[in-house]
Amino acid sequence: MHIRPFTEADRPFLRTLFLASRKASWTWLDPDGWQLEDFDRVVLGEKVLVAEEEGHRLGFAAWLENDNFLHSLFIDPQYQGRGVGSALLLAIQARFTSTGALKCLLANKSAQQFYLHHGWEIISEGESEQGRYLLMHYPKTTTLRYVQQ
Repeated sequence: MHIRPFTEADRPFLRTLFLASRKASWTWLDPDGWQLEDFDRVVLGEKVLVAEEEGHRLGFAAWLENDNFLHSLFIDPQYQGRGVGSALLLAIQARFTSTGALKCLLANKSAQQFYLHHGWEIISEGESEQGRYLLMHYPKTTTLRYVQQ
């Protein structure tokens, strides 16, 4: 598996992947208004990494570099559970310059377990248009430990 920066050639496929992944994972929300172009709006102004294997894009992660804020981590539903998310997460964590942050929807129990398994800590709860969320932090000291291994 190769983790690399996003290129414009990725956009059509990642639009499809983003839509399919949300439909497969966010079953508590109504997907009727979701569109392929949602990807463009969600990653606007963010750095994006793409996981691929043998030319096939498996997933992506997008973050706000100046804020060390992981905004999106989506894996093709056919490749979930195969280490793609972990590889992308580790690549993002290695780029944090201070404590990392993310918001994980409270209804997304599998994502919560994923982040907790990778050393993220629950800091607080909040409310968004997609529902209640957990604010999670990833301490820089943990990031350094992963980078040095």
